[in-house]
Amino acid sequence: MNLKALKDTPPWDWPEGTGKMLLDILRDDRTKEPDLLLATELAGDFTVIDDELVAALLSILQSGDKSEEVRSRAAISLGPVLEYADDHGFEDADHVPIVERTFHRILESLRTLYTDAGVPEEVRRRILEASVRAPQEWHQDAVRAAYFSDDEAWRLTGVFCMRFVRGFDAQILEALGAKNPDVRYEAILAAGNWALPAAWSHVAALVTSSTTEKHLLLAAIYAAASIRPHEAAAILDALADSDDEDIVEAVHEAMAMAQGPSDEDDDLDDDDESLH
Repeated sequence: MNLKALKDTPPWDWPEGTGKMLLDILRDDRTKEPDLLLATELAGDFTVIDDELVAALLSILQSGDKSEEVRSRAAISLGPVLEYADDHGFEDADHVPIVERTFHRILESLRTLYTDAGVPEEVRRRILEASVRAPQEWHQDAVRAAYFSDDEAWRLTGVFCMRFVRGFDAQILEALGAKNPDVRYEAILAAGNWALPAAWSHVAALVTSSTTEKHLLLAAIYAAASIRPHEAAAILDALADSDDEDIVEAVHEAMAMAQGPSDEDDDLDDDDESLH
């Protein structure tokens, strides 16, 4: 299966040996830019990512001979495995696709590259966005600097990072009113992730407005269920009959979140308590 076919195929249907194929493409200096970019993107998928692919992605990220686009994509592809390893730890190593040494290598490499002024700005932004998936002490200052930058792209990166790094409630609330819809989108996701009570009125207004752009509406649907689960059900119900399948799916998922554990789970909990 070639790269284009892989791109058009769900990862769970990728054939055996796909990881090795991607690794060979990433390591081959003769690989053309479009193929290298696509292979770099696919290499970050959980069905294939491992220590060797991480090493190849880091090599690309560190290479000044590679384009900014390819290096940026390499950074982005490291984000999901970094977050998963940080969330789950290494006590049950069989469930983590990389070893702990690789995890720390990613962290150290990303920080070193981020602080290197010789690394292109776009690449440094993507490095910060990837690295915050496993928050470290240095991220507080880096995210703050990004948010208060005069550069709109850095400001967007700053708000994106606030979804993963604690301590920026005031900035998230401020960003909800940004003119840039991409900044607002990231702020909605961040507000939902931290369940910020002060964001409720803004999020509820987005959910109930007929003029809210779709990507903002989808983000607001999930945020509403996170911030005020009981009240969210009432305002989300009106969207359950939408003609847009994406919106209906988001509403169903959000309402399931808002309802919390099923009644069956509650009954099991009650039975457990009665045994003590």
